[in-house]
Amino acid sequence: MTVTFESLGISEKRVKTLEEIGFVTPTEIQAQAIPYLLAGQDVAGQAQTGTGKTAAFSLPILDKLEMGKEGVQALILAPTRELALQVTNAIREMSGDRRVRTLSVYGGQSIERQIQRLERGVQIVVGTPGRILDLLDRGKLKLDTLSWLVLDEADEMLSMGFLEDVERILSYAPEERNTAFFSATMDGDIRKLMQKFLSDPAIVRIKQPKATPKRINQEVYTVPRGWSKVRALQPILELEDPEAALIFVRTRRAAAELTSYLQSAGHSVDEYHGDLNQSQRERLLNRFRQQQVRWIVATDIAARGLDIDHLTHVINYDLPDSIDSYIHRIGRTGRAGREGTAISLIEPYDRRKLYQIERRVGQKLKIRSIPTRSQIQARQLEKLQTEVLDALKGERLASFLPIVSQLGEEYEAHAIAAAALQMAYDRTCPAWARNGGSGAPDGMETGYIKGSTTPKPKLRSKTPAPSGSRNS
Repeated sequence: MTVTFESLGISEKRVKTLEEIGFVTPTEIQAQAIPYLLAGQDVAGQAQTGTGKTAAFSLPILDKLEMGKEGVQALILAPTRELALQVTNAIREMSGDRRVRTLSVYGGQSIERQIQRLERGVQIVVGTPGRILDLLDRGKLKLDTLSWLVLDEADEMLSMGFLEDVERILSYAPEERNTAFFSATMDGDIRKLMQKFLSDPAIVRIKQPKATPKRINQEVYTVPRGWSKVRALQPILELEDPEAALIFVRTRRAAAELTSYLQSAGHSVDEYHGDLNQSQRERLLNRFRQQQVRWIVATDIAARGLDIDHLTHVINYDLPDSIDSYIHRIGRTGRAGREGTAISLIEPYDRRKLYQIERRVGQKLKIRSIPTRSQIQARQLEKLQTEVLDALKGERLASFLPIVSQLGEEYEAHAIAAAALQMAYDRTCPAWARNGGSGAPDGMETGYIKGSTTPKPKLRSKTPAPSGSRNS
């Protein structure tokens, strides 16, 4: 029997709205969680981002809203404002009813404006712990009419240090309520919260994704002792030359520094971070989809909510803390039947984590050495040969034959072809990779090129230009 939203108990009116926006078949987390939530049972769901959990908790809330009731009926906590906005937009899209008033609240936005919206009346509030707690402490957000409380990405909230805030917020809520926790992992702190604030919850779990070797080519590069990561990354990028890459780093500062550094090296790259407003995020994503920007540098937190289907590469500049995060990261490439490449830089202290990753994916990952200048040159020549073969089959070839004929009066045909190839090669291969390091971007190491004695680079601490202005 085919599972449908109607068979799960979602109202006919809501099902029609879902069909209009293209939601026809429930995902696994939706099929498992929705019946419990509609029945009024607490739920603890373990599922990764991208499995459809937003609809899993939003649809029951929307179906159970009491339209004539005053006050906030549902509170959804999210770790970042990006996710809060994403959830808010999803709820508005799935509601199909202008009477449903949803408000997202988070830091960095005028709290007075948010208070004004609350005073006008809203049924659903989505927000980050800090701003929610601020509004509660001021007495501007009241939860005495609350029926639903959801923690989305609970593990991320705790890893960001929101445990005490979350517990205080939960203590404000009435005991008679429906509560749901959704998390990628169920570690000790999450379990303690569940025991304290959930009442006989139904546990729903979605199988953790495993990378498919046939679909995702996983490569590991060891950073040599005494080398910086940026020194190791540069030749890898030159060898791979990714069409569209997402580069993961651990901290916002690292993202800013690496972005600035790669830009100074002439690469088409930008940083995706939490301080971007909605229009800036959309502008950057549009530029990325239109290939005006080829690479994006981001942290795990900032990348949540990034939905990109055409990624050719995922690069772990810093390995994530959890194996689940690694699986989720690399799963962003190799989508829709395409092949993808996942590259990880590891240092000696990462060996244990690498072993854990190999156990999880059921595959021994080959450790590669940092590419040499000759390898980069060989790859560039290989690409050039492919482009020449494509040009030979093209229709524009005839336009250049008169030039070849004229030059042929003085030079051999193979010499003319070789000169043209040299010009094309010089325009595509960086000068520093052609001549042994001379001409490398200011501050960049070329120590991986045999014979070079260039000193280690120093990452610049200059503040990068605002997103959207780089590489325009």
